[in-house]
Amino acid sequence: MSALFEPLTLRSLTFPNRVWMAPMCQYSAASSGPGTGVATDWHFAHYAARAIGGTGLILTEATAVSPEGRISPSDLGIWNDTQVAALRRITDFLKSQGTVPGIQIAHAGRKASTAAPWTGGAPLGPEEGGWQPLGPSPVPFDERHPVPTELSANQIQRIVGQFADAARRALDAGFEVAEVHGAHGYLIGEFLSPHSNHRTDGYGGSFDNRVRFALEVVDAMRAVWPRDKPLFFRISATDWLDGDGWTGDDTVRFAALLKEHGVDLLDVSTGGNAAGVRIPVGPGYQVPFAARVRSATGLPVAAVGLITEAGQAGKILANGEADAVLLGRELLRDPSWAHRAARELGGDVRVPQQYHRSV
Repeated sequence: MSALFEPLTLRSLTFPNRVWMAPMCQYSAASSGPGTGVATDWHFAHYAARAIGGTGLILTEATAVSPEGRISPSDLGIWNDTQVAALRRITDFLKSQGTVPGIQIAHAGRKASTAAPWTGGAPLGPEEGGWQPLGPSPVPFDERHPVPTELSANQIQRIVGQFADAARRALDAGFEVAEVHGAHGYLIGEFLSPHSNHRTDGYGGSFDNRVRFALEVVDAMRAVWPRDKPLFFRISATDWLDGDGWTGDDTVRFAALLKEHGVDLLDVSTGGNAAGVRIPVGPGYQVPFAARVRSATGLPVAAVGLITEAGQAGKILANGEADAVLLGRELLRDPSWAHRAARELGGDVRVPQQYHRSV
């Protein structure tokens, strides 16, 4: 049997297989009123379909710790109890299908307050329902984005507390895994990279200072997240820049620190913090970054990035390059990818009784 369909245990939680769903924003929550940031029927149907399809872990899209932490006005949030109740409906169903529910907890930083991609994705001003973005330094993402407000030390600590509060609510909502979003040029990733972090205080300059905010968030979440449940961290392993960016070497060094601070798995992606860079995209193009972290630190990793075929995914695990694979667009195209892969590779994936006639 392919390693794709072997269970994986982290802390006391066992994942039924290693076909996992990567976080992908749906931009489908209400953007104003009492339903702001609340999961809708779209979210339920979207996640439920992938659970029925046999996915072992489903990580929700980036779920904001505060209104100003949303990427767009239509993002999910987890800063109030109304949002918790709607998410619990989803986690209850995922568990009923044998799927582990996980949540990616996020703050968009300087890339906040933008329109949904299908309406252009442009930054939104206050007159359009937007707000002033925040960041480690007054450095905009690109020429279209506004200059973010530089966070004070007190504001940084407030956001650390918001991540801890979000973790408490995530537990109340029934999630079994919490993932810190430190990738793709959002707030935590902005602090990590010298490309976006130009601070001269204890949160900028040296490597140790630039990782300080991320580790404070991890510590705050780990303090409230149960010891028997795993905590993940998503990283952009490189900015794909020559000179002033975050690098693969930085990622390996940081991964060792995350392991010491109680992170159980590194979700390894790349890019997103610098505009206009050329990324050598191809099948499995990010897998070597995950493999290097796993080899150098012993920290479990999940690989993501143009993993589309069952044989390709199985080979990544068989070669010891990752402990699990995260599928994004491929699961949008085929919610039952895990069932198809199991047929191809001879694995065993739970099929609901209502769908047994399809086996």
